[in-house]
Amino acid sequence: MSSKQRTIGRQVSLTGVGLHTGRTVTVTLKPAPAKAGISFRRMDIDGHPVISLVPKNIYVDNSVVRCTTVGHGPEAIHTVEHLMSVCCGLQLDNLIIELDGPEMPGMDGSAKDFVEAIQSVGIVEQDADRSFITVSKLISVEGKNASISIEPADELRITYTLDYDHPMLRRQTFDVVLTPEVFAVEVAPARTFCLATEAQSLQAAGLGRGANFKNTLVVGDHGVIENTLRFEDEFARHKTLDVIGDLYLLGSPIKGHIKAHRSGHALNVALMEKIVQECMNSNGGTRMPEDQGSMDIHAIMKCLPHRYPFLLVDRILELKVGERAVGIKNVTANDNFFTGHFPTRPVMPGVLMIEALAQVSGILLRKADAHKSHVGLFFSINNAKFRKTVEPGDQLVMEVEVIRDRGRTASTKGVSRVNGEVVCEAEMMFAFLDEKFLTE
Repeated sequence: MSSKQRTIGRQVSLTGVGLHTGRTVTVTLKPAPAKAGISFRRMDIDGHPVISLVPKNIYVDNSVVRCTTVGHGPEAIHTVEHLMSVCCGLQLDNLIIELDGPEMPGMDGSAKDFVEAIQSVGIVEQDADRSFITVSKLISVEGKNASISIEPADELRITYTLDYDHPMLRRQTFDVVLTPEVFAVEVAPARTFCLATEAQSLQAAGLGRGANFKNTLVVGDHGVIENTLRFEDEFARHKTLDVIGDLYLLGSPIKGHIKAHRSGHALNVALMEKIVQECMNSNGGTRMPEDQGSMDIHAIMKCLPHRYPFLLVDRILELKVGERAVGIKNVTANDNFFTGHFPTRPVMPGVLMIEALAQVSGILLRKADAHKSHVGLFFSINNAKFRKTVEPGDQLVMEVEVIRDRGRTASTKGVSRVNGEVVCEAEMMFAFLDEKFLTE
């Protein structure tokens, strides 16, 4: 695996039809700076809301089955797993994904077109190290006649076994150690599939509107209808593609041997959630990337006691212990405070902008050895100023620096910007208590 973070050389667009919605949609992939991660943006909605890869944003929507969804309500984006699989397979860490509809285009039912588009604009290394999720013990989940697990390994290996009660879908196993070259040739071209009887049920339920015999392998009793297989085990390969994409929604590359038996999106996401849970209750079993100049949401939740809906930091981009930190907050219409704070013209409350700065300060201060077992509480706020309103679709970039740290108290100065313009600033002082305060 590459040791350096990567993004694409320049932007590229693809247009296609959503397999479930049947809507024509254009997706544009844009380079993103180091440590920014992967984010989605709905360009067809006012404010262009940003959807980041945090646990609360990832799920399997029961109303749109057989795919994985990010975001909620009218901002949701369905069928993200194929492109996410490409990001994992080609080792892309930072990317902005913009689209003008509610579902990723299905293209030919595989990830091949995404791979070719990215290869056409090139991949560039960035000046930041990759951070890997590693496991040191077996983590598994089970469903009805299905299972998926991950166990320690020094690389990403997937072993998928497909075994259905159908003459064309008897037991087949695909085993792969993932590299960009192997992914592009052996995994990406494998297409989605369904039984002919399932196709009828899906379309009767108003789904599968964009599916046809060209972009979906429709399996009848005597073989694939009006199409031919690219691989003898194409069905197992496509399921492997889905597993890779679903687990990359963790937001960081993972090392481990994944073993799946008849696993689908719901079980894949359940394993992802269990990995996060093991991280939060870690006793050495799971290590999420952190403390390497940047932090993802999982590492942030290990550092801060805050939780939804009051956790206001999505990612730390830079962190120099004792000196400075830069964090981001993606402001979306799903943030709960918009339901009551000027709901006819959503504006982020100024006190929450200060709170977001305080949370970045809390992360920076708690990383110092002197405060690892402390929790910081507001002592005072000085020189707070609000320059511009912040609305859904904005991304707060919050910079804080330590002014002084006297052990029992510490002061920071913070500035928040949107598109480079200052929207909020303040000086903050914190008093420290033993972290037992949180459980007493």
